[in-house]
Amino acid sequence: MASIAPSSLLSLNANQVCIVKRHTFQSTVPVRTPNTKLPRLLISCSSATTDNTSLLDQDPHSHLFQNTPPIHITPSFSVEEDSEIDLDTPTDGFSSIPDAINDIQQGKLVIVVDDEDRENEGDLIMAASLATPEAMAFIVRHGTGIVCVSMKGEDLERLDLPLMVSSKENEEKLCTAFTVSVDAKEGTSTGVSAKDRTKTVLSLASPDSKPGDFNRPGHIFPLKYREGGVLKRAGHTEASVDLAVLAGLPPVGVLCEIVDESDGSMARLPKLREFAKMEGLKIISIADLVRYRRKRDKLVERASIARLPLKWGNVNAYCYRSLLDGMEHIAMVKGDIGDGQDILVRVHSECLTGDIFGSARCDCGNQLALSMEMIEKAGRGVLVYLRGHEGRGIGLGHKLRAYNLQDDGRDTVEANEELGLPVDSREYGIGAQILRDLGVRSMRLMTNNPAKYLGLKGYGLSVVGRVPLLTPITSENRRYLETKRTKMGHVYGAEFNGRLNNSA
Repeated sequence: MASIAPSSLLSLNANQVCIVKRHTFQSTVPVRTPNTKLPRLLISCSSATTDNTSLLDQDPHSHLFQNTPPIHITPSFSVEEDSEIDLDTPTDGFSSIPDAINDIQQGKLVIVVDDEDRENEGDLIMAASLATPEAMAFIVRHGTGIVCVSMKGEDLERLDLPLMVSSKENEEKLCTAFTVSVDAKEGTSTGVSAKDRTKTVLSLASPDSKPGDFNRPGHIFPLKYREGGVLKRAGHTEASVDLAVLAGLPPVGVLCEIVDESDGSMARLPKLREFAKMEGLKIISIADLVRYRRKRDKLVERASIARLPLKWGNVNAYCYRSLLDGMEHIAMVKGDIGDGQDILVRVHSECLTGDIFGSARCDCGNQLALSMEMIEKAGRGVLVYLRGHEGRGIGLGHKLRAYNLQDDGRDTVEANEELGLPVDSREYGIGAQILRDLGVRSMRLMTNNPAKYLGLKGYGLSVVGRVPLLTPITSENRRYLETKRTKMGHVYGAEFNGRLNNSA
């Protein structure tokens, strides 16, 4: 096992902030990681003893711990050696994105699989500019026969290829944006042979082609790529163009769904893996491609800065705008970041009900207040407030529906699953880029959630310590806190866990 947190951490108890030292191994809990398909991790909890050295003369947050005993336990996260987080590491059973890009550059086919909650199918994909009759024959032989070409909107406009139906009229399950079908006029006969289809694909990929170069309708189906690619829509259309661009080729891809030859149905993952092995093809997941791009693409831009007097003290407020969806996020910065080392940091997910209205169902509002008080007392630190994370990513309306199910006896995990929603779909790439833009390089992270550590670690930020956020246990939030501990791997510490059990 490799320890993530050092043996000495800054930790909070009810009476003071004190130096704590790791003492003895306590327990190991399986963790549900977010919908990034990172490996399930074992998070180990270590207890701690306190040093007599007081860092603060008085408690800045005692009002949050009325009638609760002092906390003298600080857990640290530990993960197994082979669980080192790297966003370039492929999901088990898949090839790496760099390997797939290399094959695309060479004009080879790759298999791209989407999420099991989406179509759960695989497409044969290659760069359109490198299409050959041999590759086309292979695609037609093992696919549905409906060969599509994914293209950017400006190229479709240049070739005067309108959508088959308007966006409002599109009733296809995933709103795939088909244009009118085409055949190349020159060098083709019926348009249906592998040679003819290849000619049409190459003509679509050529920047020199004109609208008059194509017959309508035809045997090739252009698809409109959504700007932003898999970061905006995790579909095969976007994946095929993204792979071509990453390979340094024109932004045009060829794609066709793979058929299970035994019964003519769409091939699912077990069959796709067999097929990939038999044919010597790389197989990748769109989820891995999303992570690959998130690590490399610029996701946010700094919009504005202002001094902001808060009830905890004065901070500088930095507004950041997402380049993906226009969502605005805010970072509260106290003091001078300086060299960016050993910064006290909280990455807080938006919770309207808890943060604004003080809902007792969760601990979000208390964690927000406690984090700001600790940053103020430390004199230097950052709180990043990520919008769009409501309800661990399911949105306000779904969160309220989940509350109704919780009132009927489900816990917070069971309620999401019964609604067909992810337990936790949050992604921390934007938060990581905000921290890097502010100059943060290593941090003491205020969190009980190991998935948050993983989410930031994957973007090249160093987490040198963890500061737990231990807030009051009430009759309303006890089960919520216990479920996060037992089913989501949140780490509080032995004494806090005992109080959770005793308050049942």
